[in-house]
Amino acid sequence: MLLSWVVFSFEGHPATSSSTEDNQMNVDVWMPLAITHIEYPPGDIFGKGLALMSLLPLVIISGFVTLILFRRDLHTISFFLGTVVNELVNLVLKHLIKEARPCRGGFVLNVEKVPFFVSKRGVLNFYFYFLFRLHHANNCSPLEHAWKFMAVTGGFGAAMAVSYSRIYLQYHTWLQVLCGSAIGVIVAAAWFGVTQFLLTPLFPVIMSWPISEFLMIRDTTLIPNIMWFEYTQHRTEARARQRKLV
Repeated sequence: MLLSWVVFSFEGHPATSSSTEDNQMNVDVWMPLAITHIEYPPGDIFGKGLALMSLLPLVIISGFVTLILFRRDLHTISFFLGTVVNELVNLVLKHLIKEARPCRGGFVLNVEKVPFFVSKRGVLNFYFYFLFRLHHANNCSPLEHAWKFMAVTGGFGAAMAVSYSRIYLQYHTWLQVLCGSAIGVIVAAAWFGVTQFLLTPLFPVIMSWPISEFLMIRDTTLIPNIMWFEYTQHRTEARARQRKLV
């Protein structure tokens, strides 16, 4: 009887192990959240820095949401709507021109069946940079010219770094990044024209809507330096209230 139990145990164990392996193979493979899933070679400090730079589009989107909530300026809202249009154009192109990622990117993200013709981060960063450059094309003083030059130069450097990170980390090819950057520039130029010639003349009408007053929407089109304007207004109001207290 003991011998029968031993034989049963040794014969049944492989069957149980095989059944377990079959169950594990039948489990669905979960998809990672690709927008934040970035890998780099172990021990590569430069690659780690580029991986962090790849997260810059998330910072841009967070900045848009923050500015819209706390400033509520029509130009900022228009800028963000252009970003949404830019993402839609990118999405359409990805599915019209189906080109896979490099082997490393497809393996890491488990997205071999998803088309990735252009670099999404390249499109967004160059859209943001070029539209920012067009928006700050006119300068009113040498001081403004200096800080705007530094801002534009820094934006271009960041866009280049993010684009290069996609190539270095093997998530995109040179062609995909270059095409994405070109698309971002084209969409930015087109949306700048829409904002300047179609939307900006409508801003006074939008400001007259009751919903705009309820949401405290602002139009700062005619104010050349909004930061200096707000600073002087706050300083004047603070001094006036201080005199009343005295």
